Amino acid sequence: MKIKISRESLLEPLLQINGVVERRQTLPILANVLIQCQKDQMALTATDLEVEMRTVTLCECDEEFEFTLPARKLLDICKALPEESNISLSIDNKDRATLRSGRGRYALGVLSATEYPSIEIATADTKFDIEERQLKQLIDKTGFAMAQQDVRYYLNGMLIEISAKRVRAVATDGHRLALSDAEVETGFEEEKKIILPRKAALELHRFLSDSETPVTIELSQNHIRFIRGSTTFTSKLIDGRFPDYERVIPPQGDKVLTIERDLLKQVLQRASILSNEKYRGIRFSLSENLIHLTANNPEQEQAEEEIVIEYSKEEMSIGFNVGYLLDVLGVIDTENVVMTLTDPNSSCIVTPEGSEQSRYVVMPMRL
Repeated sequence: MKIKISRESLLEPLLQINGVVERRQTLPILANVLIQCQKDQMALTATDLEVEMRTVTLCECDEEFEFTLPARKLLDICKALPEESNISLSIDNKDRATLRSGRGRYALGVLSATEYPSIEIATADTKFDIEERQLKQLIDKTGFAMAQQDVRYYLNGMLIEISAKRVRAVATDGHRLALSDAEVETGFEEEKKIILPRKAALELHRFLSDSETPVTIELSQNHIRFIRGSTTFTSKLIDGRFPDYERVIPPQGDKVLTIERDLLKQVLQRASILSNEKYRGIRFSLSENLIHLTANNPEQEQAEEEIVIEYSKEEMSIGFNVGYLLDVLGVIDTENVVMTLTDPNSSCIVTPEGSEQSRYVVMPMRL
């Protein structure tokens, strides 16, 4: 059994699926990529039992067969080969494969394809199409707020709400919340809510581009599948109830600040240098037409910055985790941002100027 393929035709799909391969796998075969060949094409699949990605590329092969190879070793070999080089891959016996390119020869261990697990999903209940750039933007605008290894397992992912004319993504770790909408004609008669696991959201974002190519989303009771061209991405869903995030969004406050995004970002980055490394606190003190920012640390060091703005309400002081604010500013792309405050004990709402498509809620902290 022999396969002939160009380096680029093999490298691109390997780079695409490589992130799914679990580094600390419990099953040795999960470190491998499943390769299925027939006539003029090769399908490559990677899975960690929660997420599965499958993509197809062109090749020449003399018969239909399937096998598995170590994913990272195969990728590293392909990366190290000269550009536009040709690769031949032959299966010598059930335990060994030989990869040849130019004068190089690499013998790799093979594990049986019959042992390779796959995520079997029930027939899709519903499906709809969304532009690739819209899907990527939803994850990009909210993904940073997902929890990591929280005991509230339903926070370790992203809520996706699908209604007739809108798809909404929501993420929160209990300290900040990110929400973003996309106008999509889904054809759904009833609203549907699912929780996409954190790893699935991050891997999906990694392989999406900013094109207008349609991505088909198929939903079943426990799984979601994304189909773009020759690539299929499948994930289990988190079985849990996402908190009522609408209750976290404070009512419209009376203190509205419009600030140049880049200026605020630079000021926060400078001040954060002397903030407490553990708590990352920074104080906003509002007075007439001025924001005074201060940060302190246990070494008695202090940073102070001032920003001139239009403000005529009463004086107020409120503390925030500077990292949370910088995360929000990192995903807003308008020239100005709008910060809406109520009082020192209420959360702050941050939005791009002139748009309600994305909203961010940051809880205050005591300093």
